[in-house]
Amino acid sequence: MGSDANRLRRKWQNYSGENASSAELDFFNTFEVLFEGTEFKIRSKPKEFSKIYVDVELTKSEILQIYNPKEPITKHGVFPDFAIDNTETGKTIYVEVKRQDGWVEGKNRSAGRGNAHERLCKYFTPGLQKILREKSGLSDDVQPFWVVFQGDITRDPCRVREITCWFSGLTAHYFFWRNTENKLPLINHFLEKIKPLLH
Repeated sequence: MGSDANRLRRKWQNYSGENASSAELDFFNTFEVLFEGTEFKIRSKPKEFSKIYVDVELTKSEILQIYNPKEPITKHGVFPDFAIDNTETGKTIYVEVKRQDGWVEGKNRSAGRGNAHERLCKYFTPGLQKILREKSGLSDDVQPFWVVFQGDITRDPCRVREITCWFSGLTAHYFFWRNTENKLPLINHFLEKIKPLLH
């Protein structure tokens, strides 16, 4: 592991040790603290994809068969939860944080019926892949997004298998953050799997 990764890890360990009694930091605050004084920055609700569907061209035949409002549509797009930028390389990875219930001890199997994890599959579609890659500056062999799962879904035997199947060969691009009070596994995943993609 590179020395700057060790530097970021030491920085976090020092910070978390000094602030162990403070309120739990969420995903954004965790990385905001970690990135202070580095080439990385985290942005909440990046806006660069807020209009990507507005100018999607349809055939005249298709237009005749759909509702066409009098007022033009000016905002219709995708809003990832976060973006992590490397300000030196200009590369970005987009982040979705998905919290969902799941089937765990003491619950019925139906507790895992949510579909937040299914909604993220839009990021695997060819059209969105192309658009996200163009903005991210990442190469074609790198997924331009990272998904962090929280809540009981991270221990649901059915949902964990679904997600593992969907991300087959792409283990860098998802993380089961099972204990959100412990930030170190999340940070280690970033340092070992995501950070190298941004160089």
